[in-house]
Amino acid sequence: MADLSVLTVNSGSSSLKASLFSAGNRIDFRYAHLSNHEAAFEKLASDLDGMRPDLIGHRFVHGGNIADAARLVDDEERKRLESLIPLAPLHLPGNLMGIDLCARFNVPQIACFDTAFHAHMPEISKRLPIPDKFGMERYGFHGLNYAHIASRLPEILGDAANGHVVAAHLGSGASLCLMRGLQSVDTTMAYTPAGGIVMGTRCGDIDPGVMVELSRRMDVQALEHAVYHEMGLLALSGESPEMTDLLESKTPGAAFAIDYFCRSVRGAIGSFAAKAGGIDALVFSGGIGEHAAEIREKIVTPLSFLGFALDQAANRSCLQNISQEGSKPVLVVKADEELAMRGLCLSHLVSSSPTRTR
Repeated sequence: MADLSVLTVNSGSSSLKASLFSAGNRIDFRYAHLSNHEAAFEKLASDLDGMRPDLIGHRFVHGGNIADAARLVDDEERKRLESLIPLAPLHLPGNLMGIDLCARFNVPQIACFDTAFHAHMPEISKRLPIPDKFGMERYGFHGLNYAHIASRLPEILGDAANGHVVAAHLGSGASLCLMRGLQSVDTTMAYTPAGGIVMGTRCGDIDPGVMVELSRRMDVQALEHAVYHEMGLLALSGESPEMTDLLESKTPGAAFAIDYFCRSVRGAIGSFAAKAGGIDALVFSGGIGEHAAEIREKIVTPLSFLGFALDQAANRSCLQNISQEGSKPVLVVKADEELAMRGLCLSHLVSSSPTRTR
């Protein structure tokens, strides 16, 4: 199975990332700041230049109420995934488009779910304080990258990896996950990827009464568009949803949005520390988490009361370990959802093969 050529496709809210794993080699394809995902998929097909995968894995932001980490996309599964679009309207249409545009390869396609890593959170984390009749729960997201981080922690931290670790996946979409024993025990996003901390164009957690009032002022479609496209850093700054733009800007609006974001992340870390009775390590990942030293500094510096302090030179150089001597570990771990998907695809083939018991 390991010699199979696997193409992984990761269609985010503003980017398309793909990787081809073949004969022990890896080729990465990156298309950022997208307004047209279809054009990016066509460019990917062209850039593959005749290279043909045996298997294609797709990142699906929302898997719904299932614990499976991966599923073969047949007609029945495709219909189920389409029914989930209202839960992640910013992502799932692009995820499904990837299935359609990769059908030209005529090979098995497997959906890998961001929600699966959180499927076994304790009930006190999964339960929402609403009546059971509504059938809603906290799903959590960015699970493919959290699973990748969990796979890296033992080699970096040793036995300490099994303690309380907070991982912060910070990008256009952003969330944090509290792990214990390398498993998710809590996370900031909930029923949809719109909740949790403030993001590029999503507000995160907010007074439900605000949404009730907005629902009086606009129809459902307009409200949905506002929730996913008009809020967050864009609304706070009045300029841009992109952290790179805000860091380059010298306007008061940009500075305010940056401070608001960092305060939001610190608040989530503090909340997890209170729930867990302390945390043992902090991990940054994602586009902002990996590359924005200034943001990491603004987040970590006020957390000295939790035992965290940065080595400024290591932080500016974006090293793996950016903690000061004597500090609890503060790490930067590069997101690699593609590697996680490759592993899930190969594992799924093994588990579903009729010869697996031989």
